[in-house]
Amino acid sequence: MTDARSAAWDTYSQSKPQRRQTNARGETTWFNWTQYADHGPGAEVLSVKPGESVLDLGCGSGGNLAHLAATGMRAVGIDLSPAQLTKAHERWPDADGMELHRGDAVSYLSKTYTIFDAVYSVFGAAWFTDPGSLLPQVHRGLKPGGVFALSQRPPVEGCYGCQASYIPRGDDQDPAIVKRWDYEPDIWCALLKEYGFGEATATVIPAPSHEKRTIGTLLVRAVRGDDPQT
Repeated sequence: MTDARSAAWDTYSQSKPQRRQTNARGETTWFNWTQYADHGPGAEVLSVKPGESVLDLGCGSGGNLAHLAATGMRAVGIDLSPAQLTKAHERWPDADGMELHRGDAVSYLSKTYTIFDAVYSVFGAAWFTDPGSLLPQVHRGLKPGGVFALSQRPPVEGCYGCQASYIPRGDDQDPAIVKRWDYEPDIWCALLKEYGFGEATATVIPAPSHEKRTIGTLLVRAVRGDDPQT
C-alpha cells in the first residue's frame, strides 16, 4: 500500500531547489540546522568524529548527510520520498560513506542492528513522527553517550502536540496532509528524559537580523545515558 506521506514529500521535493554549490565560505559541503543560509551551529552539535556512524531521519536530498560523509563519517540516511532520494543520488554521486534507504524512520530503527554514535533530524522525521513511537527507537539505536538532535520551527503559542501540515499539490488538487508534533522547549526536554535520555537541552535560535522573516529555529539536543536500561 502506498504511504500517503511518501507522496506528500515527493510533492514537497518539487518545490525545493537543490542546495547551492558552495556556501558563503566557499565550502562545497556544510551542515545547517536552520532554514536560513549560512546561519547557526554546524555538525559540532553531534559531537562525532571521523570513522563514527550517524543516522539522518528524513535526510531529504542529502546535503547534511553528504557533509558528514565528506568529513569521514559513516553517514546513513532514511527518507520516505523516492524523489528526494533521487535528488540525493544525483547531487552526491561520489560521497563515499553515504548510505541511503527509503522507508519510515521508526520502522528502520526498529529493524536495524546498527548502533549509531549520533542520530539527528533537520526539519525531518522527528518533526513528523509521534515522539512516543520514535524516541524509544532512537534511544535503542544510540550508543551510551550518543547524541540525538533535532531542529524544526518553534511551536505556535497554544498549538501543541499533534498538528496538521498542508502541502500544496497544485491548483487542481487538494493539498497533501501530514501530521507534525509541536512542543515547547521544556516539554521536549521532559519527553526526552521520560524516554531514557539523561541530558537534554532545547533552545530557539533567532532568525538572522538581516532577514525579513522572523521565525527562529528550535534546536533540541539530548545525550543517551550510560545505563542501557534507562
